[in-house]
Amino acid sequence: MSNADILRRLERMEASIAIQQLPSRYAMAVDSRNLDDLADLYVDDIDFGQLGKGRDALKAYFTAATSVFYRSIHQIMGHKFDFIDDDNAVGQVYCRADHERGDTWIVAQMCYFDKYVRRDGKWYFADKRDFDFYYCADSLEHPQDVGFQRFVVPGMKLDVPMMVDRFPSWQAFWDAQGAEAVAKLTAQPRSKPA
Repeated sequence: MSNADILRRLERMEASIAIQQLPSRYAMAVDSRNLDDLADLYVDDIDFGQLGKGRDALKAYFTAATSVFYRSIHQIMGHKFDFIDDDNAVGQVYCRADHERGDTWIVAQMCYFDKYVRRDGKWYFADKRDFDFYYCADSLEHPQDVGFQRFVVPGMKLDVPMMVDRFPSWQAFWDAQGAEAVAKLTAQPRSKPA
């Protein structure tokens, strides 16, 4: 193995560690309401639509988003990513997010769909994080009892069926099993018609 090959492998390992840190740092920054640390995880020209571009727009977005629940804890449960090239990657992050809002303790099982970019040697979230829910429910209720959709933020729209479009293999698996097999397992299938 040449020195160039060793150097490339070392750079890829360092990039992997940096990318793996982003979701955990995000979770801790959100839960501690440290908007400066949170903003530093994103590219400096991040676009937040009507709120504008840049880290000040990001802070305005997260100030509003985190002001509707008091306590939160985001637990990173799994993270996979793939490099597109030396400076770009995409990934998926499983997360359980608990939120206190009034008398409820909402549990949200979700998956983030992220884009990462390296600029000046440092890895960042390239865009606003995209996510979908498996379910949201108060910790004292079964997700099925609320149609898998007790919302953390009033007015938040969840696209039912949740997650199916994100994982075509899931739908293909259950299509192959057949409706009778699905009916034995759930009274509320979350799938699109085959």
